Formats: sequence, structure tokens, C-alpha cells
Amino acid sequence: MHLRDIAPSALLTTLLAAPQLASAFYLPGVAPTSYKSGDNVPLYVNTIKPIAAPQDSRLHSVMSYDYYHPDFNFCRPPDGPEYVSESLGSILFGDRILTSPFELKMGVNESCKALCKSSYPAESVSFVKDRILQGYSLNWLVDGLPAGQQIQDQLTGTVFYSSGFLLGQFDDNQDLVFNNHYDILVEYHEVNGDPNQLRVVGVVVQPSSIDYRGKPDCNTNNRHLVFGADEGKSQDVQFSYGVYWRKSDTAWATRWDKYLHVFDPKIHWFWLVDTAIIVVILVLTVMSILVRALKKDIARYNRLDQLDLDDLGGNGALEDGVQEDSGWKLVHGDVFRSPSNPLLLSVFVGNGAQIFVMTGCTILFALLGFLSPSNRGSLGTIMILLYTVLGFVGGYVSARTYKAWQGEQWKLNIVLTPIMVPGIVFSAFFLLDLFLWAKQSSGAVPFTTMLVIVGIWFIISIPLSFAGSWLGFRAPQFEAPVRTNQIPRQIPPVTTYLRPIPSMLIVGLLPFGAIFVELYFIMSSIWFSRIYYMFGFLFLCYGLMIVVCATVTILMVYFLLCSENYNWQWRSFLAAGMSGGYVFLNCLLYLVTKVKLGGLAGIVLYIGYSGLISFLFFILAGSIGYFASWWFVRKIYSSIKID
Repeated sequence: MHLRDIAPSALLTTLLAAPQLASAFYLPGVAPTSYKSGDNVPLYVNTIKPIAAPQDSRLHSVMSYDYYHPDFNFCRPPDGPEYVSESLGSILFGDRILTSPFELKMGVNESCKALCKSSYPAESVSFVKDRILQGYSLNWLVDGLPAGQQIQDQLTGTVFYSSGFLLGQFDDNQDLVFNNHYDILVEYHEVNGDPNQLRVVGVVVQPSSIDYRGKPDCNTNNRHLVFGADEGKSQDVQFSYGVYWRKSDTAWATRWDKYLHVFDPKIHWFWLVDTAIIVVILVLTVMSILVRALKKDIARYNRLDQLDLDDLGGNGALEDGVQEDSGWKLVHGDVFRSPSNPLLLSVFVGNGAQIFVMTGCTILFALLGFLSPSNRGSLGTIMILLYTVLGFVGGYVSARTYKAWQGEQWKLNIVLTPIMVPGIVFSAFFLLDLFLWAKQSSGAVPFTTMLVIVGIWFIISIPLSFAGSWLGFRAPQFEAPVRTNQIPRQIPPVTTYLRPIPSMLIVGLLPFGAIFVELYFIMSSIWFSRIYYMFGFLFLCYGLMIVVCATVTILMVYFLLCSENYNWQWRSFLAAGMSGGYVFLNCLLYLVTKVKLGGLAGIVLYIGYSGLISFLFFILAGSIGYFASWWFVRKIYSSIKID
């Protein structure tokens, strides 16, 4: 594993990402490079990643490898490979871009050009053979475009370009062959018909396996290079390539269109319509409670305060009728009582507010075209930048929440808010990275990059969080609309569906349902190395998830208060946060149905990263449910008269 000293460049990239967004507004977001005929067009190589294996369309590994890993023994440049500068987000997402020995001259065709001859020891033969069986693919970049293969969508008939191409495959005789010849088809476009302004607009690689007996001649009658047929023996491989240039009418500004393919768009719309119907039903239900039931209850309670119950014979019949009809007023003296462990709750909701704003801004930026796939790692970089800057929001919200519940350990709140949740995430991420280091995977984040992240965390995020907490504690305290009794009211037994676990399972299911389909495509993008660019659908799903999460939690809290249970704070957070539990269960289902990992390390990595995503979603959804319930409770209790 190569550990690069990227600390200064990565930190600078992160801090200067904001002004670069202005130039990235128009897709694809980078300045075009024009070439003249005969100019050198660099071909860079990226990591070797697993994709769906051709034999069963399942993912067999989550490990990625450096292109120049010793066991792959690929041809190297004469002066050795050099790293290409990358952004912090690109490094975190596993990119390791290096120079290559391939020579591409603009407009100059090359046919069957010899590259080098490599000798594979028996151990390397076994290693490469296993990687071929697991469906690993090579990833090249030409002028920022991924070199892939041309594929036709079976459902829509649309032709698009995939990213990457197979390391090897089974031939017609079911022999395992190693692709050692690459035909590189490069599409270029003339700007305004000017032959001195040629721009790359598409790259397709057609790999093949040829068993050369002498000088490379690329004769189609040559046999395939069967790899690892003789167990325990070394094997020599001659590499070659060809370059073919093809003029295209595709403009440079639209060259990414053929890569950004939407798989099965109808299912997105069907699911959005179904989710929207559920949202309308939930919103109408909440409005019905607020407008009809609560308005009627509040009017009756206020009339009751004006009546002299002694004139009714002192039997309290009217009061009993009101109490039996709606029990939520009976707990007015306890509903704003401080919850158990308000410190932990305030830390969670503060970080949840920080994640909420970061997620919304990131999706909005991507929707507007700021985050182009040609700016590799821009998504990860902007997420880190936003989360760092929004530490102020997390500190402020946490402090105001803790102060509202009369917390006394304000110093501990200030310290834990920027450290606890990020510390859990970073520690888990570091432990998972140890597995990648042990396996010599290129996905392992270099130690210097870890130091950069810690530096950004302590130098920028934590001070901003402290500043937000300071302002939050200086702000006036939220006053409860009703007075809290000194003696807590006894909570009667509740029905089965209002008990903690059943209510969590019911409430958490609906927000998860709002994002279920989009979550499937996001996971396919993460694990199968596909380009995800359906941010319009994601923006709508995010909005629907927020509304569903808020409304269904409000309904649960209303029924909870009607059953005279005033412990709504943690219940609302945990019930809404259960959506994160469903996300984790969905990841496990995905592991069983779409992934087939053989080793323990791969399973640990998959479950670990899935657990991290689910934990962050738990914090996000729980905070949405908590603040929606907090608004609802203050709204209804500020509308009644209490003597």
C-alpha cells in the first residue's frame, strides 16, 4: 500500500472547494481540453474494482486493488508510475489514479501495438485467477472520461456506456481466459469544425484474450489465453493494445449523457407516486387531528374552565367526560418534564440537525449540477466541507435543546456534541480500514489522509461547534407553555401497539418505505461501482421521507399522550430513528440476495460500512421525528388554558 503525503493538498482542496463550485455549475463542470492532431492524450489507470460477476450477476468481493499491485504484474511506464493529484473525497471513495504506459496520439490509429511481456509466478497466477472469478474490472480514464464498454439496456433498449471492463471471463468453451489485448475506441469532436480543436467525448475499450505464440499480430484466429490451466506453474503473458479514433457529433458539454444512465425509470415514478399518496394521507390525518379533534378538545377544555363544576352537583360528570374523551390534557403538568438523560438526547439531535442540513445542501448542490461526475470526488469533498462548517449548527441546536430541558452539565454538552457521534463514526471507519490495510487493498485510506481528516475535525469543526454551543447557551431558554408539576404523574398501562418496541417498528417502517427504491439504486452504485446521478429522484425522496417521518411520529406522540404517557422525547427520537434499523436490515437482505462474499474480511467490511450508514440515518431520522414532535406538543399545549 502506498502512503502518500497528501495532507497539504487535500486540506487545501477541502478549504477551497466552495469557490470552485461557481465554475462547476454547468455540467460536466471542468474546463475542456482541446488537442491538435498528433497531440499526446494521457491515459490514466485507476483501481481494480469488483463488479457483478458474469456467471451469476452477484458481487463476490468488496476489496479494490491498486492497478500496479505486484500480483497483477501489469505493464508499467518506463520511468515508473506516478500518482495523479486527487481531491480528498476522491481518495476517501477509493480512487488511486496513476500514469500508464499506453500512448494515445490524437487522431493517430494504432493496431496491435506490443506493450510488454510479464511473467506470473504460480502465486500470482492463482491470485489473478481468483480475481477473474470474482468479476474484477479495470478502470481507466482518458481526458477525465471513464473507459468502459457499450451496453444496451434490456428494458428500454437504450445504449449507454458502463464504467470499467472485465479483467477476464469464461470463453465459449468455459475456459477461464485473461484479457491481455485492449482495443481502445476514442470518440472525438471538432469544435466548430476546427481540426486544431479536437476534444474527447467518449471512450470504449473492447478487451480480448489472445495467446501469442510469437510477435503480436492480433490475428482473430489465435487461441484464447487460458489462464491458470496448469495448477502450480508460472505463466508468461504478452500484452498489446490498439487505438482507434472515431469522429463524433456529440458535443463536449453533453459527453457525460451516455454514461449517466437511469436504470428502469418507471419504477422510480411509480414508487414516488405511491409514496406521495401515503404522504397525502398522513398529512391529512395530522391536519384532521389538529383542526378537528384538537380544536374541539381545546374548545371544550376552555369552556370547562369557565364553568363552575359545583353547580353541576359536584359530581364532576362533565370533567370525567372530557378526561375520558381526550387524555392528552391530563398530562399537561408532566409533558414538558425533563426526559431521562437529556445530555445524550441533546447531543444526538444536535448532530442530527447537522446531518440534516448537510444532506439537504449536498442533494441540492448535486441537483443544480454543481457536483459533476467529471469532478471526481466532488461529492465526498463537499460533504466533508459542509459537515465541517455546519458544526456550528450542531453545537447551537444541541445547546438550545439541552438548555430547554434544564440540563446542568453544559460544559460536558459543549464537549460531547462535536466529539461523540463523529468519534464513533471515525473509530469504526478506522477499524474497518485496518482490514483493508491487512488485505493490501487500495480502498484503505492512507494514514496521512486520516491525519488530514482529524486535522479538519479539530481545527475547524470542533471550534465552530463550540461557538454554536456558546451562542446557544446564551440565547433565551424556550419557555414551556404550561407549568410542570413537582410530583410526576403515574403512567397507566398502554395498549400493545403503543409499547416501545411495537411503536418503533410501526413508525420506522413508513419513512424507510419512502426511500426504499432509491436506497436500492444507491447501494448498487456504491457496491457495484456504478455512476449514480439520479439526484432529482433523490431530492424528491428526501423531501417525502422528511414529511412521512414527521407526520407518522406526530401521530404516535398524539396517541401516546392520549394514553396519558408523557415520555414522548426519547420515544419520538427512537421510533423515527428505527428507520435506520430498517436500512440496516435492508443491507443484510441485499447481502443475501445480491452479494456473495466468501471471506470473513469482506463480510465484516460490508456489515461495518452498512452499520455506519444505518447509524447516521438513525441519527438523522430520529432528529426529524423529535423536532416534529416537539413542535406538535408545544403547539397543542400552548392553545389551551390551564389555571
